[in-house]
This record gives sequence, structure tokens and C-alpha cells, in this order.
Amino acid sequence: MSQSDPAHPGAPEVTPEVTVVMPAHNEEALLARSVEEVGAALRERDLAYEILVSENGSTDATLAVAHDLAAKDSTVRVLTRPTADYGKAMRAGILAAVGNDIVVFDTDYYDGDFVDAVLELLRGDDPPAIVVGSKRAPGTNDTRPWPRRLITATFATVLRVGFGLGVSDTHGMKAMRRVAVAPVAEQCRFGTDLFDTELVLRAERAGMRVAEVPVVVEEKRPSRTPIARRVPRTLVGLVRLRVVLWRDRV
Repeated sequence: MSQSDPAHPGAPEVTPEVTVVMPAHNEEALLARSVEEVGAALRERDLAYEILVSENGSTDATLAVAHDLAAKDSTVRVLTRPTADYGKAMRAGILAAVGNDIVVFDTDYYDGDFVDAVLELLRGDDPPAIVVGSKRAPGTNDTRPWPRRLITATFATVLRVGFGLGVSDTHGMKAMRRVAVAPVAEQCRFGTDLFDTELVLRAERAGMRVAEVPVVVEEKRPSRTPIARRVPRTLVGLVRLRVVLWRDRV
């Protein structure tokens, strides 16, 4: 038993082994069920945990739902940001996490079996700093429509050829050792679609080991960002990221 950590406001009285970070924007329809299902999966595995809902810029009742969950369940903690930014919400959650191991889930994409796979790696001999649940790894079952699978494949190719990425994916479910990754997250400058990518690239270029595991990709709903809007934004962002990493000599 430990007292709340003053560096992490609202931290639970019992120090968790695992912090699950869940960015949430306009998720009033899914949030309660997602948090409850993730909590049930962690309890089945007899883990001491916290679920950190990182709300960002919601215009619906997402923040109210999150606070209601936290009021009823001491394992749930809430962060909030005034503007919608998935990447910055994830970064804030990682930096506010208390658990030694951090798992990042989306409200529409999570899997208890992923926790088993990544904790085995993170707690083994010579553990990686980050484990990516890759939608491109051998053994993955990606059930998304083919246009989204094509975009993922193209993005992965750009990162491998243009940035020297060592793993096959950077987005989606991931896990990490807090003590290793928090300083890298502090250095990251990008949000939105590219925080994940910058985090993994900076970790690799700092000499940290990044591993990947296959996953079953079963999202709860179609993507809410149209491909026609996301692709140009991501391409411009990648150019900016390349320049930033070059200037930082990373």
C-alpha cells in the first residue's frame, strides 16, 4: 500500500502494476463499456491496475461519463485537455501513469490477450522498452476494410524506407516500460496521428529495443476520420517529422 503520489494528482492509493491509458474524444457511447471490459480483463489476470482516461476536446458527454466512472471506481482516473488531439492525449496519459508497465488502448480497440503477450515480454529477461501490437506482423488477423489495410501497408513502407523504422507498425495497441519510455515521450513534439510514430522512432534511435506482437484487429466501429482527409495530413506531418528528427540529430 502506498500513499497518493504528489507528482501524479489523483493517483490511486494502491500502487498499480499496470496503467492502461485510453485517449477519449467524443466517446460517450463507448467509454463506459470499454472501461468496464478492460477493467474486467485486468481483474481476471489478478493485476493491480489503474485505467487512465485521457479525455481531449470532447463536445459530448465523454468527460462527464469519465468522471462518473472515476467516482464509482477508484481504479479509474481522468485527465482532460481542452482541445481534440489524440497524440497529445496519449502523451499526457503516458507521462501521468503510475504503473511500471503502461498499456495503450483505444476506446474502440482493446484486447485482454494483448496484455498477456506484452507483460510476458516486458517482465522477461532483456525486456524491450516498447511492444507494438502490429497490424502488419506475421500472424496478425486484420479484419478492417481493404482501403484501411492498404493505407497501413503504405504508411509502414514509408516509415521503413524513409525513416529506417525497425518494426512493421507504430499505431494501435502498444505497451511500454514507464521508466524507459517516459523521458522519450517528454521529447516528443508531435500530436494527432504522429505521436505514436515519433515515440517509436525516437526510442529506436536512442538504442532502445522495440518489439512487436501479432494482434487480432477488430475495431468496434469504422474509422471516424475520412481517408481523403487523413492521408494528406499525415504526409505533411511526416515531412515535418523528418525535419525535426534531423535537426535533433536523432
